[in-house]
Amino acid sequence: MIRFIITIIFVLLFLIFSLILQPLMLLVGLFSKKARGAASLAIVNWAFRVVLFLAGTKATVIGEENVPKDRPVLYVLNHRSFFDILLTYTRVPRQTGYVAKKEMTKYLTLTWWMMLLHCEFLDRKDLRKGMKTINDCAEKIKNGISIAIYPEGTRNKGDEDMLPFHGGSFKIAEKSNCLVVPVVLNNTSAVFEDHLPKLKKAHVTVEYLPPLDVAAMDREARKALPETVHRQMVETYQKNKALV
Repeated sequence: MIRFIITIIFVLLFLIFSLILQPLMLLVGLFSKKARGAASLAIVNWAFRVVLFLAGTKATVIGEENVPKDRPVLYVLNHRSFFDILLTYTRVPRQTGYVAKKEMTKYLTLTWWMMLLHCEFLDRKDLRKGMKTINDCAEKIKNGISIAIYPEGTRNKGDEDMLPFHGGSFKIAEKSNCLVVPVVLNNTSAVFEDHLPKLKKAHVTVEYLPPLDVAAMDREARKALPETVHRQMVETYQKNKALV
């Protein structure tokens, strides 16, 4: 419980300090949006690394060389913990926006950081708005911003290795012709969700699979992409159970 309290205190202090950073970031953005994005990425990465340290989270990272550094990509991740974003965001080589549920917009200062970091907010109940989010994500990739999405659509709280994937998540790659990088996380719920509200030391794995080139796929391969990626990720998830 002490670990949890210390971490919460740090997060609260960071969010309070953010009130000072907000006008500064807005000022930087007037001169260069690219500089504002780079500064925001560095600041949030630092904060996430501190939280991971305070939580006592140790990660074995596999296949990071599969992540292209010269182009934006669509990251496809399985989702079991709030810590999934911390573990992966601290490793992105370029500005990256995560697709989050629209309910996250009510968290004020946190929402402000997410918007600076090119995050998109998905309305899961409105198909029209959902398609707009997909189109906006595709445009960001075309403009050099990577996007990360959880195709399960929600956090997996059950016994299944991975929930079925929503095919709409992959429309982002189809519309932008970008590479798809599957990312498989194991044991992340052991940090927090398995024993709420305590934070406990945990060993997790993060594996980046070889990228898939949507632009080179024919129509049938594109149609089968959600199932193909799901199968690869489940196999990797099962393999990495022995590492944690």
